[in-house]
Amino acid sequence: MPDRSLARTRTDLSDFLTRHRKKLTPVDAGLPSTGHRRTPGLRREEVAALAGVGLTWYTWFEQGRDIQVSESFLLKLAKALKLDDAECGHLFLLAHRRPPPAEAYQWPSVSPLIQNLLDDLVMRPAYVANLRWDVVAWNTAANDLFGFASREQQDRNVMRLVFADPEFRRCLPYWRDEAPKLLAQFRYDLATAPDDPAMLALIDELKKLSPDFRRWSEQPSMENYARGIGAILDPDGAQLGFMHETLTVDEYRHLKMVVYFRQ
Repeated sequence: MPDRSLARTRTDLSDFLTRHRKKLTPVDAGLPSTGHRRTPGLRREEVAALAGVGLTWYTWFEQGRDIQVSESFLLKLAKALKLDDAECGHLFLLAHRRPPPAEAYQWPSVSPLIQNLLDDLVMRPAYVANLRWDVVAWNTAANDLFGFASREQQDRNVMRLVFADPEFRRCLPYWRDEAPKLLAQFRYDLATAPDDPAMLALIDELKKLSPDFRRWSEQPSMENYARGIGAILDPDGAQLGFMHETLTVDEYRHLKMVVYFRQ
């Protein structure tokens, strides 16, 4: 199949922006209503103002002219046009020919259907985590294992639980074997957003709190990877063994669901 031409991509970009601009009303965008309009949707000058650029510059961009745009502008424009994550990714692909930059530190809410899916996994602990391994949604079985609901938001982080929570560490009978594998996977995820301030802040914090994290994180390479914990002691001291499967919930927000299966 031949490559799409640059002219075709610009036409697609123009059509995409025009279509989404016309879908919105001033009220949708948080602007005062101006009564009846001859044409539907937002005016170009309104979108330009919401995105923080001049009218002429935005008009050229919407027309598909060959101008350079920043990631910051595209993110502001996506917000102004009320784009969802998939639409934001499409905008970036049309304008930059690459997806949006990774943002590791997000506390997005999952859709009701995703939460329903979590809840339907009655016998299987499952949670959704972002790129930084902050847990943003979970089911009852996962809460029974990890106690997410009783923890402060910043403490609902798998790496912090494993490396900086002594009480939780005592529930991991094979901690010294499993923790390096979790760290190896975390380092792999870090490569997606190596300069993200929130990700780097978490790493700095864990290096201060855990000598093991500091030592292992400075090793040149780690061969074995794991996204979940293989063995956990329940409140009665019985050992529970698990296997895991990971599902992508949202590609652009880097949300993954980790499902635990009893062995």
